[in-house]
Amino acid sequence: MTGGGNWTWLIRGRVPTLVDAGVGDPRHLDALKAALNGDELAQVIVTHGHSDHTSGAAAIAALMPRARFLKMPWAERDHRGGVSWSPLTDGDTLAAGDATIVAVHTPGHAPDHLCLWHEETRTIFGGDLAIAETTVYVPPAPFGDLTGYLASLERVLALNPMRILPAHGAVIDNPAALLRGYIDHRRRRESEIIEAVRLGDGRIEAIVSRVYGGLTDELLPRASETVAAHLEKLEREGRAACRNDVWHIIDP
Repeated sequence: MTGGGNWTWLIRGRVPTLVDAGVGDPRHLDALKAALNGDELAQVIVTHGHSDHTSGAAAIAALMPRARFLKMPWAERDHRGGVSWSPLTDGDTLAAGDATIVAVHTPGHAPDHLCLWHEETRTIFGGDLAIAETTVYVPPAPFGDLTGYLASLERVLALNPMRILPAHGAVIDNPAALLRGYIDHRRRRESEIIEAVRLGDGRIEAIVSRVYGGLTDELLPRASETVAAHLEKLEREGRAACRNDVWHIIDP
């Protein structure tokens, strides 16, 4: 799920700031200490509560006990980090390095997902909002929200970023094209799911078989959850309904 691994981003300056906490790999801790070059880490801002972003928090806290840890609250998950979290909300302004960044709530992949916006350079620390090499996994409720994710893509597009620094994959230097491609991809997938249901594939496993033919067994659970997220979106919009685990499209 994390491809080649995780990026964390160190912003050096007056307020040394780490974006995302990683997983506590000793090599990461050594690299972080070397990059600080004797400076004291002031804070760790976590983009969201998934374990590949938070599980290293306790190891960082043990190594750098004066650092504070910040994220948007997710009550069901935050106890897993092993640290005390200072809460962030949408629009909060934070000193980071020698600059100021703004927390931008971008739910969808996770309910607490934040991006961090540096307006002067039009750079956004994107967490798991976008990954250059692939699409982003959006689980069904309560852990994800496809409607929210599409709104988050539109919100970030409206900022007109020049660059996204993601938590996975390559730096994204043409964000608009990628984000618009994501939106188009989700619209196409939605159309394919609607067509599958209309052809009589009312159960999720049948929809997956038609829409995602040829997937490995390892990927089938994620495909099923993706289909469920799309169907939940359609249901909220009054365009689909489910009875006895069988989905139906509601025609206008």
